[in-house]
Formats: sequence, structure tokens, C-alpha cells
Amino acid sequence: MSLSHRVRRMTGRDPHEAHRAATPLELLFDLTFVVAFSQISSQAAHYLEVDHLAAALMGFAFGTFAVTWAWITYTWLASAYDTDDVFFRVATLVIMVGVLVVALGVPDVFSSIEHGEHLDNSVMVAGYVIMRIATVALWLRAARHDEARRRTCLAYAINISIAQVGWIALIFLTLPVGITLVFTTLLMLLELAGPLFAELRFGRTPWHAHHIAERYGLLVIITLGEVILGTILAISAVVTVQGWNLETALVAFGGTALAFSMWWMYFAIPFGKVLGQHRERAFVWGYLQIALFGSLIGVGAGLHLAATVITHDAHVDATYAILTIAISVFAFETLLLVLSTLLVRAFNVFQVWLHVGAFAVLVAGVAAVALGASLGVGIILVAASPAIAVVGPESVSRRRAVGVSRHAPLW
Repeated sequence: MSLSHRVRRMTGRDPHEAHRAATPLELLFDLTFVVAFSQISSQAAHYLEVDHLAAALMGFAFGTFAVTWAWITYTWLASAYDTDDVFFRVATLVIMVGVLVVALGVPDVFSSIEHGEHLDNSVMVAGYVIMRIATVALWLRAARHDEARRRTCLAYAINISIAQVGWIALIFLTLPVGITLVFTTLLMLLELAGPLFAELRFGRTPWHAHHIAERYGLLVIITLGEVILGTILAISAVVTVQGWNLETALVAFGGTALAFSMWWMYFAIPFGKVLGQHRERAFVWGYLQIALFGSLIGVGAGLHLAATVITHDAHVDATYAILTIAISVFAFETLLLVLSTLLVRAFNVFQVWLHVGAFAVLVAGVAAVALGASLGVGIILVAASPAIAVVGPESVSRRRAVGVSRHAPLW
């Protein structure tokens, strides 16, 4: 990036640019999603603690898609066309404001689903309008400057505009929640189809494989912050009720180990290297991670719920809380296994057996709490599940490395 931020032409970045990394602006942009993910996690935990499962799940799904899709649409655009000039920076600022407004609309979505009259997505859509004005402006500017990919950029702009009209229409129609969710699903599919149509029909944008992999990894770290926050809340709850004791240590270590193991699992896969060699696999990889981010937010929500169970403020029991955490962890592990298999296009039997073992440990954690063990013990057992998926491949790699070192020089 140049030190000058004068307006420059958006002709597209070099997809093979050496040492391409996330910019300080992209890191600042990601911070707005800390707020959004926290809203989703806390709202889901609130409705779970009063045993309103349907509202919790539907609000969680709607909020997670809205927030992560906002991040995805900006990130791929920036990977291909970030000029870091005044225009791009100001447009990013506008998008950041829109993300914060979307986050403010999350409680209204959960509440309206709970009351069952109509889906109140007005604030969330207002945030989308703010974001999409800036995003469409960037795509139109890219279409003007990048003649070779003009039709692709215009297709992006048109799809976003059509989808936005649909979202705005839902505000004024005030349909029952069920009907609104049907239309919402159709609009989500339209959103997802937009990039597919633009790139496959008119040509690929010049996104950078290693940059994209790094950006997704950074958002995983941001999302894992919800797991850490949930751990802190659970620790505080134990201290409030029981003081500093063994249970405090179990919750503290278990929650931290859980976040650490999931981090290790994700970054053990060289996504950037594989995407660089097989760019055509990017859509499956990028889209599946919407659900993967959701699973991480779900772990955070489960730990939030555990904190309220410990303080006796919830209407559900400890088994319900540990089951919420375990299901979210299992979803993360399964999605990551599917993601790596589809990306590499190879079936690893050893990984499948590790997955079965990890699932068995999750079942043991839930069963232990159901039979009377504390939530601290349950969290420790749940944390052991992703640890299995980490230790297994690392042990195999180490044995192979030792075998090689016995028959080959070190340099």
C-alpha cells in the first residue's frame, strides 16, 4: 500500500501479490463484528435460559447470517479491489456504521420472533441499507475502472440492489413471522446466488487466496472472543456463588482450553495454500464458514447460559447448558471436517475416527453433568473433544518427523 491516499483507479489487485496481508483498516473493520457477535450470543443465551428454544434458534440463525454475510461481501470485495485511497476508506467507514446499526437491530429480531406477530427487522435492514449504499458505490466504481471485469462488477451491484429492495419491502409488508421467514429464506438464497452468478457467468474477480484465508482466520479469532467472554462470565458466576475453589479452576481452564483447541484445529489446515492452487473451490469454502462462525457463536452463547445456570437465574438446568455447548462444539468439529474434506478433495479415515472419538467425549461430558457432575467437570470434558482432534494429527506428524530424522540429515 502507498503512503498516499489520493483517489486511485479500482482496476483490481494482483491475485498473486507477494506478502499480501490484512490492512490496519480491515482489522479495524473486524472490531465492529465483536459487538455484533456479542449481541447475537447474549440474545440467544437469554432466550435459551428461559427455555424459549424456537425464538433462540430462529433469531440466532437470522442474526448470524445477516452479520457474517455483511462481513463476507466486504471482505471479498476488499481482497480484489482495495485501493486504500480516500474513497475506499470513507466507504469502509460507512459500512462499519451500517454493521453497528445491524447489531443494534438484533434484539428486535429475537423479541419479535418470540412474540410471534411479525418479524421486526426494521433496524437491521436500516443498517443493511447503509452498508449496501457504500458497497454498491464501490462495485460501480470498480465497474467503471476495471474494463476487463466490468460485467462482473455490475452483476454484483445489481444483485445487491435487488436483494436490498426485497429486504426493505419486508419492513412495510408486516407479514406474520412464518411467512416473513419464508421470504427471508428466499432473499438469503438470492444473496448467496449473487456472487456465484457474477463470477461464474462473467468472470472471476482478482481476490488473493492467502489474503482471504488470513481474513477468515482473523474473523475466527474475533468469534472465539465470544468463547473467552462466556468463560469469564461463567468464572464470575462460580466466584459469586461459591467463591474461589476447585470449580473455579475447572471452569477457567476448561473454557480457555476449549477456545485454544478450536483455534488450533482451525489453523492446522493450510487454507491459503490450497485456495491458491484451486481457486474454483473458494465458494464452497467461503459459504460453509457462515455456519462455522455460527457454531463458534453458539459455544459462546452456551457458556453465557452456563453462567446464568450457576447463579440460579436460568429456568433450565446444568444439563441443558452443557448440551448447548456440546452441540455447538460438535457442529464446529463436523463443519471443519467437511470443510477440509471438500477443499482438499480427499477422504481421511483417520480424521473420521478422531471425529468419532471427539463425539464420544462430548457425550461423556453431557452424561457426566446429567448424572450429577458439576458444570466445571462437564466443560473440561467438552474441551477434551477438540483437543483429541488436535493431539491425534500432531502425534502422527511427530512420529513421521522422528522417523525421517533417523534416516536423513537435519540440514
